[in-house]
Amino acid sequence: MNFKTIFKSFKNKEMRKRIFAVVGILIVYRILAHVPVPLGDATTFKQAVDSLITSTDLGGFINLISGGGLTNFSIILVGLSPYITSSIVMQLLTKAIPRMEELNNDGETGRRKIAQWTRILTVPLAIMQSFAYVYILFQQASTYTASLTLTRYDWAVAVTAMTAGSILLMWLGELITEQGIGNGISTVILCSIVSGLPSMLAVMGEQLFNTEYGSTNLFGWLTIPVDPTWLLIILGLAIGLIIVLYFIVKINEAQRVITINYAKRVRGNSAYGGIKSIMPIKLIAAGVVPVIFAVAFLSLPAFVGQLIQKNDSSSQIAANLVKWFSAPSASNFTGLTWESFIYPVLYFLLVVMFTYFYTSIIFNSQEIAENLQKQGGFIEGVRPGRETEKYFNRTVNRLNLFGALALGLIAMLPYIADYIFIMTTGKPLGLSISGTGLLIIVTVAIENLRQINSRALMVTYDDYQE
Repeated sequence: MNFKTIFKSFKNKEMRKRIFAVVGILIVYRILAHVPVPLGDATTFKQAVDSLITSTDLGGFINLISGGGLTNFSIILVGLSPYITSSIVMQLLTKAIPRMEELNNDGETGRRKIAQWTRILTVPLAIMQSFAYVYILFQQASTYTASLTLTRYDWAVAVTAMTAGSILLMWLGELITEQGIGNGISTVILCSIVSGLPSMLAVMGEQLFNTEYGSTNLFGWLTIPVDPTWLLIILGLAIGLIIVLYFIVKINEAQRVITINYAKRVRGNSAYGGIKSIMPIKLIAAGVVPVIFAVAFLSLPAFVGQLIQKNDSSSQIAANLVKWFSAPSASNFTGLTWESFIYPVLYFLLVVMFTYFYTSIIFNSQEIAENLQKQGGFIEGVRPGRETEKYFNRTVNRLNLFGALALGLIAMLPYIADYIFIMTTGKPLGLSISGTGLLIIVTVAIENLRQINSRALMVTYDDYQE
């Protein structure tokens, strides 16, 4: 990464225009995160939102990727999840339907058509999720105000506002992509996660300067008015954060490089081929998609249990669903029993399983082997065709083994920390930036820096001409 070239490119008018455009779009996005949904009593729904965030892992995850949209009950509460779901569905259909696969391989025209279908599919998904969110929040809010009712007009206004917010967010993400500075959707999610840092630092600062338990004596002579327990906690977190960031950067950049040889061909008086190239295969090709899938699957049983409890509070099945499939917290942690390990263990296993599943979708060994054979490419010591396909499958499976375990460990970091702090202090640590959030931040930041560096080289190319 050449930061000197990047800073030099800021002298270019077009580069400044692109940077300012992206910053302006992100400012608009943060403003939208504070525009509330016009629905009922704001205070009551605020209580329902706070309860949803603290009681379910899905609520906290939605609030994380929506940049506090759930906390503020804003019109972008639904966020980009409908668009992400639509993209994943279209990827699955592209692999499952030969006609769509042909269209995807048809060049830019075919990919644009698939992208348009993805946007169209986003609209009904956004409407469905808006209905679901309003229903969940209404059920949660009714526990605070029994007389709360929603008219058809209220439903229509709320669903329309939240759907429009999701579509607007998708449009803002695509505008950022058009500026050529990173992937717009990923950048919006990055901004969402980073926006949670100030509130987290404020909470930690409040705990640090809480002198209820006395002051801290440093070096035997310097006394500072901070809680000694939280001083040690924050120092430990800082050291742990550096170690985790180093680990995340390493596994994000880790890849297996396969050398591809091309046979030499002679046509007339010209010779072609006889060269070597490389094919890098990332350690975690699936990114954070497996984590999103795992959270969605694990949150469903607890949600069903909560709905059953609304109608039958004495149901033991509903109580077990809520207890077993809820993320560990101070409110539901009663000690280290076999039940307290159900959620973390299932979460880890689902992340590993979905890593294998999604990698098999985005990395088609058969297609890659066939394309190499058509182009005269081969791997040294491996026969073209079926043997090359087996080689790729074997290599990807080995990478997935370590990559899936590493991704599962990163996703488990907040729960490991919560268990430790609940056992020692009786309450969770309550970090708003989880291991998954750190992975998203590192991945998107590195990719955006690469995009900026690439564009900086383009705009400063003439400066290197002799």
